[in-house]
Amino acid sequence: MSAQTIRILVVDDDRDVANSLTLLLSMEGYESRSVYEAQQAASEVEAFRPDVVLLDIGLPGMDGYEVARQIRARDGHQPVLVAVSGYGREEDRRLSEQAGFDAHFVKPMELGELERLLDAHGLK
Repeated sequence: MSAQTIRILVVDDDRDVANSLTLLLSMEGYESRSVYEAQQAASEVEAFRPDVVLLDIGLPGMDGYEVARQIRARDGHQPVLVAVSGYGREEDRRLSEQAGFDAHFVKPMELGELERLLDAHGLK
């Protein structure tokens, strides 16, 4: 699979962070989109059908853990879910795993981390 065919959804309430990451991913050849609210994430997973979702944990209203649980509970498309958060304690990582995340990256995320994850999931 080439980078052009890999779809990545960025979910972060900080629009500058989300848009910057989406721009960087697009410049690297990925097809990427941003959403800024937890409630948009699950519906955008069905509409955009991303291979990977980079999901902030500290979202207002509904946190990223709950968004992940909702995505995992649905029938249909199941992307690789990646927590991208300022929370990096062992407890935060455990909660991510319990919520259904496949990986947990601490902000600022390095592109190399994403590349290794894509390789591990056969997406590169």
